[in-house]
Parts: sequence; C-alpha cells; structure tokens
Amino acid sequence: MGWIAENVESITSMKIRDTLSQLITLGMIVSMALIIWKALMCLTGSESPVVVVLSGSMEPAFKRGDILFLHMSEAPFRAGEIVVYNVEGEPIPIVHRVVEVHEQENTGKVDILTKGDANDVDDRGLYAYGQYWLKPQQIMGRAVGFMPYAGWVTIMMTEKPIIKVVSRVCTNTDVSFLIRAYRRPRSAGYNLQGLSNQVFKT
Repeated sequence: MGWIAENVESITSMKIRDTLSQLITLGMIVSMALIIWKALMCLTGSESPVVVVLSGSMEPAFKRGDILFLHMSEAPFRAGEIVVYNVEGEPIPIVHRVVEVHEQENTGKVDILTKGDANDVDDRGLYAYGQYWLKPQQIMGRAVGFMPYAGWVTIMMTEKPIIKVVSRVCTNTDVSFLIRAYRRPRSAGYNLQGLSNQVFKT
C-alpha cells in the first residue's frame, strides 16, 4: 500500500505547486496593472485616466459603453469642455459638459456649471445640497479621447453577475478586481481604475 501513499503525496504536492503558480501569476497581473495605472495617473495628471460611459445623457457625443480617456492640466476651464467631477457625499463622479464658467478677476475664484448634452436642465440638481456651482478642485479630468463601445464588457460584468461567474469558470482566474463599479440610476460611467476604485456618471 506504500505506492498509494506515495501517489497521494505526489498528487497533493502537484496541487500545491499549481495553486502557488496560479497565485504568483495572479500577483504578477495585479502588480502589472497597478504599475500601468499609476503610470497613466502620472502621465495624465488625473486620478482616473479612463472611464466608461454608463448612460445616454451625453449623446450624441458619447454613447453608453464608450470608453473615455481623461487628462488634467493647469489650463483654465472653458465652456464646451467635457469633464469628470466629484460630488460631495457621492461615490460616483459625473461626466458632463461645462456650459458656464465665471471667474472673478479680483479674487481669481472660478465657478463652473455643467450639463449633460441630452439633458433638458443643468446639473445643479446633481450637486451637493445648497451647491449651485462646481469648484475647480472637484474636477478630476478633461475628456481628451474615446473608444466607442469598448466598455460594454465592464457594464455587462457589473449588471449581469452570471457573466462574471461564467468568466471565472472558463478562465479559472478571477481578474474582475481590475474593475470596481457602482450601479446608479442616473447617467453614469464606470472608471476602469479597478485598482483605485472609482466610477463615473455621465
């Protein structure tokens, strides 16, 4: 019966090696993703260089599922720019167009108003209670490019959990940590900063 014990020990050893190999591979993927994300943050000056549009509030400019690429510079904000901004108390930043900018010459104070292209009214109803203008500090980046429909995988994995399960079974590796998203009923866009965890409304 000694050969049975040896075979069992050999199989157990192989399983341990396979598990360790998978963990190392997963760790390398996570590390590489982190490095790439941090590099993009440094290059773009934005804490969220890539977002996914979740709804049609920015149509016809952008459609649901489009991926937007963001950049943040020191240039003054101007009407017509598409920006990503934070709302106090909300975990999901918003992607909309700047429609008004007011700058006070004596103080340098800047007030910004945004609106979705397909919306009938501006975003004051989305801002924090009692807030009627955005501050430059709330803006995370400007949209400088996009990739049509490339973000649908993110949306499907978030809204259809069964797809995530199937993905795990097929690949035997859960890489969904790369994307963390929050569902919102309003126009929104997921931030692919899976490693930093943000999401965007549009």
